[in-house]
Amino acid sequence: MKIKKADIHKIEDFLWEIPKAFRPNMRVPARILASEPLLDAIMEDRSLMQLVNVASLPGIKGASLVMPDVHEGYGFPIGGVAATLHPDGAISPGGIGYDINCGVRLLTSDQKIADIKDKLEILSKEMYAQVPSGMGKGGQIKLSTQEMDEVLLKGAEWAVEKGYGEKRDLAFMESNGRLENADPSLVSDMAKKRGTDQLGTIGSGNHFVEVDYVAEIYEESIAEAYGLAKGQVVILIHTGSRGLGHQVATDYIRQIISAMPNYGIEVPDRELACVPFNSKEGQNYFKAMCAAANYAWCNREVISWEVRNAWKNIFGPNIEPLKLMYDVAHNIAKVERHLVDGKQVEVIVHRKGATRAFGPGFEELPESYKSVGQPVIIPGSMGTCSYVLAGTTRSKELTFGSCCHGAGRRLSRTAAKKQVNAPVLKENLKEKGIFVEAGSFKGIAEEAPVAYKDVNMVVETVSNSGIARKVAKLKPVVVVKG
Repeated sequence: MKIKKADIHKIEDFLWEIPKAFRPNMRVPARILASEPLLDAIMEDRSLMQLVNVASLPGIKGASLVMPDVHEGYGFPIGGVAATLHPDGAISPGGIGYDINCGVRLLTSDQKIADIKDKLEILSKEMYAQVPSGMGKGGQIKLSTQEMDEVLLKGAEWAVEKGYGEKRDLAFMESNGRLENADPSLVSDMAKKRGTDQLGTIGSGNHFVEVDYVAEIYEESIAEAYGLAKGQVVILIHTGSRGLGHQVATDYIRQIISAMPNYGIEVPDRELACVPFNSKEGQNYFKAMCAAANYAWCNREVISWEVRNAWKNIFGPNIEPLKLMYDVAHNIAKVERHLVDGKQVEVIVHRKGATRAFGPGFEELPESYKSVGQPVIIPGSMGTCSYVLAGTTRSKELTFGSCCHGAGRRLSRTAAKKQVNAPVLKENLKEKGIFVEAGSFKGIAEEAPVAYKDVNMVVETVSNSGIARKVAKLKPVVVVKG
């Protein structure tokens, strides 16, 4: 059954709905956050059919949702959000994805772009030397069996304890860089083996370390609270749990597909495989997912240590240290309280390619952010721009406290490689003042700006819908990719 424009009803500006009556197995409506031009683009792939499939999950509440950067993924669309009733609603690994706790963090400096322009090229080479990148690439830390279990339990705390991080950073991470439900014994030996030497590495694909500067400020008071100012140099880091997280997903998807018949669960797409959250299989997956999420937070903290070392190597040991503004996950499942049908209930919120975007007053935030809301970091592409937003109370009402996570792919990697001449692109970006270092031209072609949607349109949509407020626009000057 193909979804036509006539099947989609406009609820309000930037919010659309495929009603529950569209298909008999839908338990809730399917909702799309998008402008009309973005909606038309979204209809070109299988995203909306995947969204309708998600609406059939056991225990799903409210609506299945997608953000304006949505594109098709494994089971769930990337940019998808779904909340199932705790404790016996479904948990689906496809709703978190293979790169568990892929996420972003932003480091701030005291430098202005005008002061460091003559050092950007050597900075790009030093960053590339300090931060290992590329498919399967290992780093300088080799974890013993005991150390691996400690990382899976403690997350970013482990990096701080071992001298690879700063204690102040922990308060500026989602969940303080650690999920308490992690159980390393539920992570397979194969997953642990894959992660043994990958702490402090970005991997390949769309992962990167990027030096940006603040090009525009939209809300002065919020920017001031976040420590952002026009012209300031900042560093954006985007990566996740590497091979370890991928293996955890692979292991549990296989187990959950086998277990579904025991619970009488049928799904319209086997990639949506799920079990009750409170089942043995559901709990085992959730605890292993938490462990992989902790690995990812530790990974980003170690990468920050490498970036800080590169920074000092170029600008001298007395340079003001880089500070962590915030770190947020965008591939994760968490138990949260939300208002559903007029009642506060506990739900298992699946966010896959979606960022938490809680508003002012959220108790987990550092004191300096509580009055303005949680930072939401939206990377664009390496030739365009990125954004810092602030979460709002409206997001809790509309999207289970969620927002978009990036620009969203427009072209597949294969299509991008066919269209893009990577050496030419690298030279063109250099002429624009953007220095790119990458392990291969293939990686540059796959992640070319043309492969992505217009991040400005995506951010305008979430801003106009009221789920996040624009705070600052960032422009890239150095990009390090796998």
